[in-house]
Amino acid sequence: MTLSDPGPFGSLDDYLALPRTEGLALSPDGTRVVLTVATLSADRTRYERALWEVPADGSGSPRRLTRSTEGEAGAGFTASGDVLFVSGRAGADTPSGTTKPPAQLWLLPAGGGEARPVTALAAGVDALAATAEAADVVVLSSALLPGTTTFEEDAALRAERSKLKVNAILHETYPVRHWDHDLGPDEPHLLGLDLRALGDEVVHAPTTDDAGEDATDGADGTGDGEPTPYPAHLPRPADLTPHPGRSADTAGQALTPDGRTLVVALRRPQHRASRFALVAVDVTTGAHTVLLDDPSTYYESPAVSHDGRLVAYVRSTFSTPAGSSDQELWVVGIDGSEPRRLAADWDHWPSSVAFDHDDRALVVVADHDGRAPIFRVPLDGGPVEQVTHDDHAYAGARVDRTTGAVVALRSSWNVPPHPVRVERDGTVTPLATPAAPPAPVATMTEVETTADDGARVRAWLLLPEGADATTPAPLLLWIHGGPLNSWNAWSWRWCAQLAVARGYAVLLPDPALSTGYGLDFIQRGWNAWGEAPYTDLMAITDTVVARDDVDESRTAAMGGSFGGYMANWVAGHTDRFQAIVTHASLWALDQFAGTTDGADYWQQIFTPEALESNSPHHFVEQIVTPTLVIHGDRDYRVPIGEGNRLWSELAKHFAAEAGSMPHRYLYFPDEHHWVLAPQHAKIWYETVFAFLAEHVLGEETERPRLLG
Repeated sequence: MTLSDPGPFGSLDDYLALPRTEGLALSPDGTRVVLTVATLSADRTRYERALWEVPADGSGSPRRLTRSTEGEAGAGFTASGDVLFVSGRAGADTPSGTTKPPAQLWLLPAGGGEARPVTALAAGVDALAATAEAADVVVLSSALLPGTTTFEEDAALRAERSKLKVNAILHETYPVRHWDHDLGPDEPHLLGLDLRALGDEVVHAPTTDDAGEDATDGADGTGDGEPTPYPAHLPRPADLTPHPGRSADTAGQALTPDGRTLVVALRRPQHRASRFALVAVDVTTGAHTVLLDDPSTYYESPAVSHDGRLVAYVRSTFSTPAGSSDQELWVVGIDGSEPRRLAADWDHWPSSVAFDHDDRALVVVADHDGRAPIFRVPLDGGPVEQVTHDDHAYAGARVDRTTGAVVALRSSWNVPPHPVRVERDGTVTPLATPAAPPAPVATMTEVETTADDGARVRAWLLLPEGADATTPAPLLLWIHGGPLNSWNAWSWRWCAQLAVARGYAVLLPDPALSTGYGLDFIQRGWNAWGEAPYTDLMAITDTVVARDDVDESRTAAMGGSFGGYMANWVAGHTDRFQAIVTHASLWALDQFAGTTDGADYWQQIFTPEALESNSPHHFVEQIVTPTLVIHGDRDYRVPIGEGNRLWSELAKHFAAEAGSMPHRYLYFPDEHHWVLAPQHAKIWYETVFAFLAEHVLGEETERPRLLG
């Protein structure tokens, strides 16, 4: 099936070159929106990010604010309207012992002028963590090496480690890695920064001596023993979490409008596991006051009211094999008094929380029936109001303090994230953007079925142009990860439009364990991944292949992470598909649960019996469908051992005498849970589509050229 005009989805090079809107910030007066936009570099090997400004009312045209080879991201505003961002661009003070400037916080004046750096930290700035609404005070996340008490000592020790090529890490607590990176040797800190102390003149401190050598680089690797002072012309950050270990790994933070108090969900180690406590930090003194803490509870995503009196947060207890915990909305006084739950009967999980402009309600985004609408949750106990009613998912919601309108990014499976303004009555106005969404090639249709237990199971079905009873489209069942997730928003990494452009109908279901359908729907698959999630997938597939415009004789299934687990389970339990693609997949659950980056969680939500009975590796001998295995070596969430063991056991049972198999293994030595490098993503899609074309479409295909 050939589409008349697949647009950029017909060419992987054109697709990768599409600009992508990744974030937004709203100015204090509600008139300006700053967008973070990623574009493909000239050599096509990475994405470069820049900041653009657009009017917040839907008028005007985009105006580019920044331009550097290192790019800019993490945008925010000061109370006076200056733009803040994080960048490793040239022009900042280079801390001693570093050859390339680490990312620092920069300030771009609202009235015009050049951006200037406002930090010179040896570790750099990881993110702009929080800004105050009524004072030019901000909080940064950065890191310090254990045993150092000042920024100067940290810089000197980093220089010595670098000179001696030491990268060893001594751990004292669990975990030791997270998603795609090793933890340590430095530890996360939150730093308060009073920008009111920033002078108008910027004079860069020298970082080398007259001979051009590093000022701390003496014969012993520490120079003359005197670390280079932190630049005097910059305001000195205040360490708000001194010597935290990994306790400054946070689950969100917010400043009071006056900038005096930081409310933060701080990690508290608990044996091998951890919890999050709600803590108030005095930004001036650094004193900590615990607002809420419980050994079996997570307190996350704090937001502070505009009058500074209340804190909203998400509360959840630890999950057990008996069931998943709920995600509850609560508010508490800024002093920790009178905590109370909101909307106790509203069975939704908030993904973002903010106070409405008048502090009478919370503005919340939550998964809901295959979408992610904006909701308004009254503080007085009134009914929850759904503000948006379209087929989109909203993210990054920012409330206009003056009008109560919301600025957010909106997306669906047919349109990538783009900025919009949402009025209080739900009216949506697209904003100007330098990353105009491309025209979709799919028709997005909602489908549903009834499971054996009576549960409603729904999905999005993307159909290509021309699919009908005469020319039915081959079907690609695409299973989401998580497992606590919903197929409701655009994904650049899992772009179904690319499959539709190649003639496939793509089925995107939300089986048991999916969010947006209530806690009971999640419980249907809890501690039993191979049961209701699997039968839900088969039931919705049965319903869709019965359509005249879908070809039941040409089908494939694929997924990543938990979706990869399900792809493995499908492969071992049915021969109905012509091909299986399993990416970053769980294969042997007992092995996975002990080697993943957060073993405590995965081992606490399964009984030993369920961990054993729901493990796909027990069914390897029943696999008859050609399977494409994909894994990255730097995947710490689903370690490479899962992919390697899956491949080894496929070879054990199915390799011919000469070693050949119908299965394939696409391995990325330096990718992680996601495959993000642009040309690696291209090879990923080329390999997947070639594998599907061979086994589903019956076409002769070639290896991707760069794979030899």
